[in-house]
Formats: sequence, C-alpha cells, structure tokens
Amino acid sequence: MKTANLAIVFTDIKGFTERTSRQTLEENQQLLQVHEALLAPLFKAFGGRIIKTIGDAFLVTFESPTQAVLSGIAIQDQLWHHNRPLLPDDQLHVRVAVNVGEVRVEANDIFGEPVNIAARVEGITDADEVFFTEAVYLAMNKAEVPSQEVGAFELKGIPGKIRVFRVPRAPYRVEAPSPGLVVSEEEAAALPPFGNLALSRVSEEGMDLSALGHRAAEGAAQFGQGAAQLGQRAAGGAVVLGQKAASGAVVLGQRAAEGAVVVGQRASVLGRQAHTAGSALWARGREAHAQMTPAQRKKWTMLAAAVGVVLLGLVAVLWVQGAPMRAITAVEGTAGMEKTRRSNEAQKYIDAEKDPGRRLYLSGRLSEAQGNVSGAMGDYGQAAKKGNDDAVSRVVSLLEHENCWTRVAAVRTAAELKLEDARSTLETLAESGGDDDGRASGNFFKSNCDSKKAAESALKRLDAN
Repeated sequence: MKTANLAIVFTDIKGFTERTSRQTLEENQQLLQVHEALLAPLFKAFGGRIIKTIGDAFLVTFESPTQAVLSGIAIQDQLWHHNRPLLPDDQLHVRVAVNVGEVRVEANDIFGEPVNIAARVEGITDADEVFFTEAVYLAMNKAEVPSQEVGAFELKGIPGKIRVFRVPRAPYRVEAPSPGLVVSEEEAAALPPFGNLALSRVSEEGMDLSALGHRAAEGAAQFGQGAAQLGQRAAGGAVVLGQKAASGAVVLGQRAAEGAVVVGQRASVLGRQAHTAGSALWARGREAHAQMTPAQRKKWTMLAAAVGVVLLGLVAVLWVQGAPMRAITAVEGTAGMEKTRRSNEAQKYIDAEKDPGRRLYLSGRLSEAQGNVSGAMGDYGQAAKKGNDDAVSRVVSLLEHENCWTRVAAVRTAAELKLEDARSTLETLAESGGDDDGRASGNFFKSNCDSKKAAESALKRLDAN
C-alpha cells in the first residue's frame, strides 16, 4: 500500500444539479466541456494531478499546499474573466476547497480522512471562494498566499472541530499614489476578485489567453479615449462652473446678509424666552427640594446618581461599539501610506470582534472603504448567511448606488442570497434602471453596464424559489 502526504483539492459548480434539470443533455455536455477547458489547464500549470472527475466535481492532488491554494485563486480569477460578458444564467461559479494530509494512493484514486475532510469543507464553501483547512494554513507559504479565518466547524463524520480559512479578496497591499495607480471606485468594482495574484504567474503555454489579451488592449484604448473626452468635458465644465460660481457668490452674499439679520433677531427672542423658562423651572425645583424631608432628599440624590451611572455606561457602550465604523470611515478618501495606516487601525477593531457575522460585515465595510466593492460583496454575503442584518441592509442600500457596477454587484449578491428584503428595490431598478446604465466599463472588456437587466434576472431567480 502506497501512502503520500498530499494537498487535496475539491471543486464543483454551484447550482449544477438545478441547472442540468432545465437544460438538454447536449447543453449539459457543453457546460462540462467549458468547465474542464477553464479549470484543467490551471490545475496542471500549478503542478496538480487530476485524480478524477465526478460530474461537475474535480478531485486533484498537489505536492505543495501553496500551489494548491494558488491554483484555486487562479481558477476564481479566470472564471471572473470568463463570466464578465455573460448573462447571470450563463455564468460558471465554482467553489474550491483544499486540505492536506497523508492519503492512501491507488492507480486512479486516493483514500483517507484528509480526503473526507476536503470533501466536507467543500460542502461549506461559498461560490467564488477558496476555503482551506488549518492544516493547509500551517503548511503553506503565508508570504505567497493571504488568508483570513472563517471559523471552526463541526463536519459530518469528522471528530472534533476543524478550523477553516479563506483567501480574502484583493487588494492585498496599498501602494503609494501615482497617476498610474489611482483606481476609481468603478474600476475597483471591475477588478478580478483576487487581483490576478496567481493567474499572472501562469505561462500562456498550453492556455488560450490570447483572447483576453486582445480584449485588454481594446479596453485600454477605449479607456484612454474616454479619459481624453472626460478631460475636455471637465475643462469646458470648469469655465462654466467658474462663471456661475462668480455670479452665484454675489447673490449668496446678499441673501446671507439678509438672513443673518433675521436669524439674529429670532435668536434674541428665543434667548429671552429660554432664560425666562429656565428661571421658572429652577425656582420650582428649589421650592420642591425645600419641601422634601431629609430622607426624601437622600433617596432622590441616590436615584439621580444611579440614573447618571446607567446613562454614562450606555454612552460608553455605544462609543465602543461605534469605534470600528469610525475607524473604517476614516479610511475613505485616503491614499498611499496614510490609507495603509488607517486600514491597519480599522483591521485591529475588526479582528477583535467576537461575533463572526459582524466581523464579516465590518470586513465588508472596510473593503468598501478601500474601493474593493467585489470583495465587500463577498464579505456581506457570508455575513448575511450567518444572520447579520446589517449586511443584508447594506446590500439592499447599495442597489440604489450612483455607480452602475456597484449596483450590479449588489444585485448579484442579493440574488445569490435570495433576499426577499431586496425585492421592492429590485423591482424599481428593473423598471427604471440607473442614470449611468449602458456606460462602457472602460477596462478589460467592452461590455456595457446594465443594472436594469441584472435586476430583471435577479427577480426571476427570486420568483423561482
């Protein structure tokens, strides 16, 4: 009997069974062919050995845990590129789970508890995510693979709890600002979830990446033209704005002077009224206090002190609970080393949060403050699954965001979570769309953003439940 210490990777397609039930046999076969064409080359590029496929599932082994996780990251980014121009119902969403341990190796199969654990972890992995066990975390090169703990889970048939980690969404570092590194919110929302961290390492040999290269070149040219047009519009708009500001300043100054007189007069009257009322209340209080017995005075003094302590305690609790959001808000609008410093401060509050759902919600808010909308949506989705209402409310509110790509990301998350709370907002969006619908993305692909169509598709998914 041959044994080996290997990293085990399980993958499968989200919603595959439901999807095959509404497709023809030929369509199902085409789906699996596309799935294999996208994943198999990446497994091999990182040194993986495909042990077997079971329907939509891959079982793959690696000698290196680091390479195993990197292959999962590359797969998710590659699928992101693949899905971008497709309608939601035509997209492929895969979950990746990794474990490591000593297994029994046979000709075309592997056996042992590490395999069972990997399969169970896959069962709790969310779509578009890479989850891995503590064994992988301890064995992998942490300088190459970022990680974030998800929690400890009791898995069916596995004794004890298994600690599970995930690969967090990009960006993983913040560089000093420069003209080439400033990324808008729209561009950040359109970046691959893991920032091409692993996909960029893959040689084009044996993989068809030429189409992506052509699209990137076309997208760069389109983005450059759009920037030039935007610059011309900004220049013209600045002249008009300057003229309007000059004339408006005169009118505003006159109105402010007139308003100041009126406000001053009203403030004087209110001040006299407040002084009169305050004096009356003070006199009544002194009169009531004088009529109290010593015992009553002592009782009311103690009661007032107790109420004061309770109020101070409540204020302190609210202040402490609000500290993470204040730290996260401080990240917005910053760049370079200042953004890194403030992000690190906010992350300390997030790491100290004991509730897993709220911790994920706060991670999403931090990602959003950093401009990483896709990463934020992933965190909100997981937080909502853990029962965090704030995450649900945030997703629903982002359906009305001024940026089309942010709305689309929120629509997809709402559909994924099957949020009935989002139905009313989705119906409004499906009816009217957004002001910036139809605008080109300006990055890798020439597709236009259409939050109206995305909302229509999401409502169909809600109605199918």
